[in-house]
Amino acid sequence: MSTIHSSAIIEEGAKIGEGCEIGPFCLVGPDVVLGDRVVLKSHVVITGDTTIGDDTVVFAFSVLGEIPQDLKFNGEKSRTEIGKRNRIREHVTINAGTEGGGGVTKVGDDGLFMAGCHIAHDAQVGDRVIVVNSSAIAGHCVLEDDVIIGGLSGIHQWVRIGQGAIIGALSMVTNDVIPHGLVQAPRGELDGLNLVGLKRRGVPRADITALRAAFQMLAQGDGTFQERARRLGDETESDYVRQIVNFVTGDTDRSFLTPGG
Repeated sequence: MSTIHSSAIIEEGAKIGEGCEIGPFCLVGPDVVLGDRVVLKSHVVITGDTTIGDDTVVFAFSVLGEIPQDLKFNGEKSRTEIGKRNRIREHVTINAGTEGGGGVTKVGDDGLFMAGCHIAHDAQVGDRVIVVNSSAIAGHCVLEDDVIIGGLSGIHQWVRIGQGAIIGALSMVTNDVIPHGLVQAPRGELDGLNLVGLKRRGVPRADITALRAAFQMLAQGDGTFQERARRLGDETESDYVRQIVNFVTGDTDRSFLTPGG
């Protein structure tokens, strides 16, 4: 059994899981699928071809699955996929995908999306991601697992943020950020490693030491940033350092934030 307030509108075709709670003045569109025990607090709009995973809670005035804010969008079929156990706070907007970006905006599990933040079309957001108040993730961005985006920050379209990276508040990030990187300053400078996050996740001391040495080599070694990364790949035995190497040598549409750059 689900609890649906008398003022809520559930359009014909919507699929509501077991144990859901849908509060006053919510609107659930005809192509929406809610998993079990999803909670919509009040005044929530879920529209488009949108799925929301079990145990996710959506707070007042959020709008999920609405068409993208992209002038190239021409009404093509696209969708929004939001995983399990997310906390989506007040006034959050998550837009559907576009044909040019793969057609789907995807959010993983166990995320926290604080009040007023925005996830744009075709973004791919991993698990355990935190996006703090009033931050904006532009179209086609990739946020890997365990990323934290500080408040009032902006992530430029097509940018990738590697696993475990942290972006300080009030930062504008226009280039890719390596896994476990620490970004600060208004124009987004790579200022070190997210050592606090690494320790909290229980990363072994040997791997943290290897990451610190790798960061120094990336900052001060000979050759281009990519050449230094490839040399790291030949020399390291740490899976965490290899993660950085694979990220830097992978496909991207942007340049990289580099140490001291």
